[in-house]
Amino acid sequence: MLSNRKKNISIFGLGYVGCVSLGCLAQNGHNVIGVDVVRNKVELINMGKPTIVEKDIDKIIKQQHSNGQIRATINLKEAILSTDISFICVGTPSTNDGHLNLEYVFKVVEEIGKSLKEKNNFHIIVIRSTVFPGTNKNVGKIIEKFSGKIRNIDFAVVSNPEFLREGSAVQDYFNPPVTFIGSDSEKALNIMAEIYGDLNGPIKKVDIKEAEIIKYVNNSFHALKITFANEIGNICKKLGIDSHKVMELFIMDKKLNISPYYFKPGYAYGGSCLPKDLKGLNTIAHDNYLNTPVLSAIEYSNSYQKKVAYDMITKTGKRKIGIIGLSFKQGTDDLRHSPAVELVEKLLGKGLKISIYDKNVNYTNLSGTNKDYIDTHIPHLVKLISSDFNKVIESSEVIVITQKDANITPDIFKKYNKDIIDLVNIKPSTELNNYYGICW
Repeated sequence: MLSNRKKNISIFGLGYVGCVSLGCLAQNGHNVIGVDVVRNKVELINMGKPTIVEKDIDKIIKQQHSNGQIRATINLKEAILSTDISFICVGTPSTNDGHLNLEYVFKVVEEIGKSLKEKNNFHIIVIRSTVFPGTNKNVGKIIEKFSGKIRNIDFAVVSNPEFLREGSAVQDYFNPPVTFIGSDSEKALNIMAEIYGDLNGPIKKVDIKEAEIIKYVNNSFHALKITFANEIGNICKKLGIDSHKVMELFIMDKKLNISPYYFKPGYAYGGSCLPKDLKGLNTIAHDNYLNTPVLSAIEYSNSYQKKVAYDMITKTGKRKIGIIGLSFKQGTDDLRHSPAVELVEKLLGKGLKISIYDKNVNYTNLSGTNKDYIDTHIPHLVKLISSDFNKVIESSEVIVITQKDANITPDIFKKYNKDIIDLVNIKPSTELNNYYGICW
């Protein structure tokens, strides 16, 4: 039954996401039943009317109701027994302490489990509601408990976050930047990919927890962008600068500003520009009596990431530490405000034995500003720097990778019985017990 192009689908929750999904799935040719405990919502759908105000959804609901593609019921069991795929679209409001109230999700899931007792066909449960990572696993356990069925044999659970914006939800549904589906059932993933095959956008099969967290990441970043722009706007206003023109200039840079370039979790930033200019902007705000909480928090967060790396190293309990990469970033010999230099200094202060390899940092070849910086600020590090990569590796118990290097490949980790602390995401090709990533 599930192999047919047209699917029989039930939608649990006829609020914003549920109503839009109901209409749009029907418009793509599927038979859809909406389910809600609120009788008025059910009656509206059965009259061919939407439960929300949203551009174009009224026309879609009316047309698909007329076509016989949609109906609604308060009878959950009826919906489960007459469909093969169930979308959970119920609300997940925040509690006072910031957690989610998953009561409605789990209540629906429990009832789905009870109804599946009487069903023999494979059934897919799709979580569209915004939930915390780990919910998919718990949903599966609840269904197994109340249905007596076995996950990935009798049923599957798919995490499928929605990114519908009020005011453009129908457009967003049919033209998503990407559609994420996460499940431990390949069968369910393939069926979901078929359901979304008519959408104008790529479909990405991902890890379940990645699918569960991505909406939080997206929306937190959107909130950050708005807040960042507002803080820049407040500073510009004080200085008599048109903030909108400044942001227009900002977004012209598609190489760094509006790009994937810096979205690589890892170690802290450093160098002569970022710390100085961030401090300068915060100083301008302070001098003009402006509160800029986001800008002010950046350096604190960066310092915290340095502490994370330091703690990872010291918790090994080993004393011989090899540092691969000393300059503030790959491809330069600039040591000014290098987070690797700061890390080395702290480790030396702890009494640990340090050896360093950086192909770009050779004291005899340095001149000008970089040589002056070493001579003035860190002359004691010169004797710790080696031009022999293998010597540094062999003399160390812990290898800390602060930047990528041609000598380091994923397979190199197998050669050494060393603790590897990776700050730049050079993952080994196979899982190793002595490998530790800072953010992964």
